Amino acid sequence: MRYVVRAVVGEENFVDMTPNRSNNFCCGGGGGFLQSGFPEQRRAYGQTKANQILATKAPYCITPCHNCHAQVHDMSEVNDHAWETVHLWTLLNLSLGILGPNEREYLGDDLKDVDVFHPESAM
Repeated sequence: MRYVVRAVVGEENFVDMTPNRSNNFCCGGGGGFLQSGFPEQRRAYGQTKANQILATKAPYCITPCHNCHAQVHDMSEVNDHAWETVHLWTLLNLSLGILGPNEREYLGDDLKDVDVFHPESAM
């Protein structure tokens, strides 16, 4: 996944977390925890991941799945939007120039208008 992310965002924009790979921390949103009805406990468990993300000082946190995305986005709101949370899928489509206007909700202002594909202009 790191190879793909680096190819999409550029090596100079890639910031890895520490620890990483098999030593990384869980975000705390998976396994049904998002739907459990215990948001304070979920956020407390996820604070380790939030601190890890904050330590990178990166403007974006790229997430691979919807549970991670929802949890990490929620933690960014709790931390006063210290980072933008974006799906890897969104960045892949943005880099290909095929991300539609209605799929840009989680992009920061710096990326909202990048490479918008207009089907009518392709004809």
